Amino acid sequence: MAHVPHLITDLALILFSAGVVSLLFKKLNQPVVLGYIIAGLLVSPNYSLFPTVTEVDSIKIWAEIGVIFLLFSLGLEFSFKKLVKVGSTAAITGLFEVTAMLISGYFAGQLLGWGKMDSIFLGGIIAISSTTIIFRAFDELGLKAKKFTGTVIGILVIEDLAAVLLMVLLSTLAVSQKFQGGEMLASVFKLGFFLVLWFLMGIYLLPGLLKKLSKHISDETLLIISIALCLGMVLFAANVGFSAALGAFIMGSILAETTQAERIVQVLKSVKDLFGAVFFVSVGMLINPGILITYIGPVILLTFIVMLGKTFFVTSGALISGVPLKQSVQAGTSLSQIGEFSFIIATLGLTLGVTSDFLYPIAVGVSVITTFTTPYMIRFAEPLYGFLNRLFPPKWLQVINDYSTGAQHINAESDWKKVLHEFFQVIVFNGVICLAIILVVTNFIDPFFTIWGKWGTVFTTFIAISALGPFLYMLSVRKINRQSYTELWLNRYNRGPIIGMEIARVALGVFFIGFILDQLFSTFTALTIGVFVIVIVTVLFRRRLTAFSNRIEKRFMDNLYLRETMHAKSPIGHLLPWDAHMANFDIDIDSTLVGIPLEELMLREKFGINLAMIERGARKIMMPNKEDKLYPYDRITVIGTDEQILNFKNTIETANSAQVFEQANGDVTLTQLTVHPGFIYLGKTIRESNFRKCINGMIVGIERNGERILNPDSSMKFELNDTLWIVGDNKLVKALV
Repeated sequence: MAHVPHLITDLALILFSAGVVSLLFKKLNQPVVLGYIIAGLLVSPNYSLFPTVTEVDSIKIWAEIGVIFLLFSLGLEFSFKKLVKVGSTAAITGLFEVTAMLISGYFAGQLLGWGKMDSIFLGGIIAISSTTIIFRAFDELGLKAKKFTGTVIGILVIEDLAAVLLMVLLSTLAVSQKFQGGEMLASVFKLGFFLVLWFLMGIYLLPGLLKKLSKHISDETLLIISIALCLGMVLFAANVGFSAALGAFIMGSILAETTQAERIVQVLKSVKDLFGAVFFVSVGMLINPGILITYIGPVILLTFIVMLGKTFFVTSGALISGVPLKQSVQAGTSLSQIGEFSFIIATLGLTLGVTSDFLYPIAVGVSVITTFTTPYMIRFAEPLYGFLNRLFPPKWLQVINDYSTGAQHINAESDWKKVLHEFFQVIVFNGVICLAIILVVTNFIDPFFTIWGKWGTVFTTFIAISALGPFLYMLSVRKINRQSYTELWLNRYNRGPIIGMEIARVALGVFFIGFILDQLFSTFTALTIGVFVIVIVTVLFRRRLTAFSNRIEKRFMDNLYLRETMHAKSPIGHLLPWDAHMANFDIDIDSTLVGIPLEELMLREKFGINLAMIERGARKIMMPNKEDKLYPYDRITVIGTDEQILNFKNTIETANSAQVFEQANGDVTLTQLTVHPGFIYLGKTIRESNFRKCINGMIVGIERNGERILNPDSSMKFELNDTLWIVGDNKLVKALV
């Protein structure tokens, strides 16, 4: 019999145990993540009742692979544009809570008599909440449509970014073994530099490339390309001194801005689920039950610190940022747990060999307990709010209400805010590109041409100046927000700061030119050439630089908003004010919708959605009748707004997550049609047109004189220039057009 490598036998054991325990936890209606951890504990070398993994080193390999794909999938859900959109409320709350929990964790570790490194890592472990657990709890409790969930999601975005920063800072601290402000600041600057550079280069190259290749990329090819890009960024990040997890997260964030983002998430789902399970099982394998029992006291203490601390600090931060009391309390109780990033930070400490063996199982123990308590803490928000409402004096409540109302009405951006925002954006983006070009020239291009002597240096200088030119122009010369500048300049008290900002921009451009030339020539020669170059570029090449920089900026902005642009051009894009789109749902065998006629289900009346198609095996039922019923394993296609689809989704007990498509696939499509003089149904009612029989479809929306009507009444008559949205059989609908 052929020998099977231990790595394969270990993987078989990991997946078998994960499958059995996950089925049990599904049956018990408990989070599957906890099942994976317990499965890992059962097959670990620390527990001898069941077959165990034979090679401990293989556990670490699988754990690292699992971390890479877990962070890659989190990056796909992150998106840099989400960070911009979270607003000051989530930013203030998230930063306040993370900072407070870091400090609380450190002092808790010191109180328990732990070393400084254990205490510092403990602060990082308890600072980050679990995105996976919170989303699952919101799904199960039907809370995604609530107003406070937007605040929670924004805070999670800030926490994700804070976790990435923490991983870098903790790695730097672990290497130096002491806190050095300069070294930490250098690490933060290095991280910021590479984050901006990766974002700019990724957005400039990838969205347009994937758009051009989209017609030739199958799901299989897209999966391979996505994983290749992920692992490529992992290698690049490792080579410049960052963790593999950070590289995976960044590539996921870049791909989240492409037009293929939803498709990538779909094709990657199985891989993510597989390696996510492997990661959480490996988490359980690294738990030593003996140590966990020994430190049960610290586990209970830290559990209370996490639950109470996060609830208090999130609520306080939200109140400070202007969120009403009730929503602040709801956000606070929702974030009262730790999860996947906590495991990653704990694993980082073990890998670097700077934390004690007891810290990892304690972190897992706290995570398990707080995961179980999360749904109860979310439900606890209402009674807690009621208690605080009774506890606080009326004057306090009035002050809180007035403060939140005032904060929410400060929406108008001042001219200074617009100018400063664009000023710093121009400085950071173009400054990072210029610095990257300088590093490439001095480290790679210049050494290659040194064999040519002075002529090689001249040629290197030409390459450097040519590459820097457009970005130096945008950095130092190009006007910023002319309209706001003009408004500010009219006030003579603003002119001094404006002139100072312009001088700073020019000085920074001169600095970059001087810096690169100083690397290639003597200081005097560099200064002379620098002044000459600035004059020549400004006078002779201004128009060309303007045109070239405009093309660069246009391509970047087009790529950045490519998804939104393509969505707007699609038929469904015109429904954006309604936020209407199609979604697919799989009907589970235990669903309460099974076997009931559609007339009795009243889906349109209850949820406002339209049922466009039922896919039953190889059979497709287009525009099902009121007598039709849903059966187990049916796939249904519905159309509605985000809120309508979410409300419908929450009624399906065990239905899979909805897959939302930007445009319909297969036989059923959403088509826009303008009523013209030759339209055969002009002047007839929707009922008289009998679209259900004629085109196997229905009217889901009408736009008339600027008014949009979703799910119009069947007695409405078609009028000239009406814009109709028809969902139905693709070929039959096209015949109408």
